[in-house]
Amino acid sequence: MPKWSDYKRIAKERGALALELYVVNTTPAGPDVDLPGTLPDHLAYQARLENEGKLAFAGPVSDFTGEDLNGEGMIVYRAGSLEEARRFAEEDPMHKRGVRTFTIRRWLINEGSFTLSVGLSGNRIDLS
Repeated sequence: MPKWSDYKRIAKERGALALELYVVNTTPAGPDVDLPGTLPDHLAYQARLENEGKLAFAGPVSDFTGEDLNGEGMIVYRAGSLEEARRFAEEDPMHKRGVRTFTIRRWLINEGSFTLSVGLSGNRIDLS
């Protein structure tokens, strides 16, 4: 496999989007952690990053059956570097207080699509 920077260059040269984002997989640090007590501060932190344009997506993920929650989540940051994205994750109250642990990886978005519909008179936004 090529180096990350080489692949990103190759993707751009072939006309792909090559948008680099950073994916954080976050898991509870243990069964006795205070997820509910930390949630308000975590959500406020996420809202601040979203308002600053640094948070692309965030939310819980299901277990492998797709039927239940198990406390795991995924966060996608917009950042200038892996180091900056790591700082965002480290400052999240869930991680900072030891309630969750995380891993972080680069994600290069090359393909895909989404639809955005804005209803001006009805103050409606639909994303699919």
